Amino acid sequence: MLFIQLLLVHILGDFVLQPTSWVKNKMKYKIKSNKLYAHIGVHAIFLIFIALLNPKFWIALPVVIVSHYLIDISKLYLQNKIKSTILFFGDQLLHLFFLGLATYITKPFEIDFSKIFTEKVVLLITAILFIVFVAPILIQLIVKQWEPEKDKLDHKQSLKEAGKYIGILERLFVFMFIIFDKWEGVGFLLAAKSIFRFGDLTTAKDRKLTEYILIGTLISFGLAILAGLIYKNVIQLF
Repeated sequence: MLFIQLLLVHILGDFVLQPTSWVKNKMKYKIKSNKLYAHIGVHAIFLIFIALLNPKFWIALPVVIVSHYLIDISKLYLQNKIKSTILFFGDQLLHLFFLGLATYITKPFEIDFSKIFTEKVVLLITAILFIVFVAPILIQLIVKQWEPEKDKLDHKQSLKEAGKYIGILERLFVFMFIIFDKWEGVGFLLAAKSIFRFGDLTTAKDRKLTEYILIGTLISFGLAILAGLIYKNVIQLF
C-alpha cells in the first residue's frame, strides 16, 4: 500500500501538477531553475503528508526527495546527449527503483520471483517477444520476393519506420483480442486498417503494390492469430 501511495504522489508531482512552463524553465536554467525546486517542493509536501499518516516512513522520506532531485538534475544535463525517449524511460525507472527502496526501508519485504515468473507469465512473454521481434523478420522474408521497385514506395511521404511499428501494434492488438475471445475486435481492426489504406492504394493505382501490402497485412494478422491460439491452448495445460 505504501508503494502505491508513493507511486500516486510521483504521478501527481511529475505529470498532473507540473505545468509545461515549469518543464521548459528547468530545461533552460537547469540547476538554477526556481521551478525545479518548486517541483521538488510539491513532491515533498505530499511525502510529508504520507509520513504523518505512516510515522515509519520518516526514515525513508529523505531517500525519495534526494533521489528525485538528483535524478532530475542528471536528466536536465543529459537531455542533449541522450535520446529523449531513452532518457524519459530511464528517468522513470530510476524513480520507481527508489520508491521501491523507500518502501523496503519503511517495511522490509521479500520478492518471490517463482510466483511472479510462473509458466503462464513466461509463455506470455515468449508470445509477445515472438510477435514483436520474430514476426517482422518472417514477414519480411516471405514478402521480399514480391517487393515493388523502390521508386514505387514513397518513403518521403511516411514517418521513419512507421510501418514497422504499426505492424507490431496491430499484432499485439490481434493477440490480445484472441486470448480474450474477442474475435470481433480482429475484424474491426482489419476493417479499420483497410479503410485507412484504401486511399493510399487508390492513389497509387498499382496492382502489384496493392497485392504486396495485402499479403503483408494478412501474414501479419495470421501470425498474431496463430500466436494467440497457441497461447490459449498451451496455457490450458498448466
